[in-house]
Amino acid sequence: MSTYFVYDVFTETAFGGNPLAVFPDATSIAEDKLQSIAREFNLSEVTFVYPPHNPDHTAKVRIFTPTMEIPFAGHPTIGTATALRDEGHNGAMILELGVGSVPCVFEDGKAAFTIAAPLERLAQPDTQLIAAALGVPDDAIVTTTHAPVQASVGLPFVLVELRHKDDLTACVPSLEHIREGATKYPAGFDFAIFAYVRDGMQIDARMFAPIDNIPEDPATGSASAALAALLTETLGQNLTLHIVQGEAMGRPSDITATTKHANPVPVTISGHAVRVMEGVLLA
Repeated sequence: MSTYFVYDVFTETAFGGNPLAVFPDATSIAEDKLQSIAREFNLSEVTFVYPPHNPDHTAKVRIFTPTMEIPFAGHPTIGTATALRDEGHNGAMILELGVGSVPCVFEDGKAAFTIAAPLERLAQPDTQLIAAALGVPDDAIVTTTHAPVQASVGLPFVLVELRHKDDLTACVPSLEHIREGATKYPAGFDFAIFAYVRDGMQIDARMFAPIDNIPEDPATGSASAALAALLTETLGQNLTLHIVQGEAMGRPSDITATTKHANPVPVTISGHAVRVMEGVLLA
């Protein structure tokens, strides 16, 4: 039997933020059960924690969506670090993820991790296709700062700036057009779209990844990191972004992304996480 915890991440309030299941000791779980367990939870991600390869590190962490294992994601990193802290680990951590070693720290109750992977600009999808995929008019998409771009600092997202918050609220994703985008612009995460509105350092965002059984995600730290790196490179300055996501789902989330204008851009993602459930895997 293996114990698991469920955390709500990027919130201080139960039933807000993005839920995450964490198995703090997955050593007894058979390899061929990991994907089935993630599918059974049907959360955007589940993490499985193992002893680290490097004895100076804290843990090895594997991350699964309902359909695949992925090398990196934001809210699983924050939630897993918080779970390990709550289970008695003191001080800073180094977590071994699919993208390499990721340092994590705690300050004022928040967990924070820093990723400094180079920003990959994988493709520049057609604006009309993106508008159709989001179910908004073509002129709702803003290209002044950047055109829609498929970019990654560990996990790929199509980053799209919209004109107004009303446009963000009005998004009704089209699975047909998202499938078309996944065919035209294949990447490790199936044409996941991170749409946002920016007012200075304030970001309101929504993320859709329906092909991967995530119709909408209430908090996406990896997409926030990619956006922060993109804006830092484009604007040529250090940034501290305050990102609000999940409001349309009734699960408001607060993400902070802090960057330095360097090459590559180091991005620190921080937020709270709260434990809301615990249980035992019987299968």
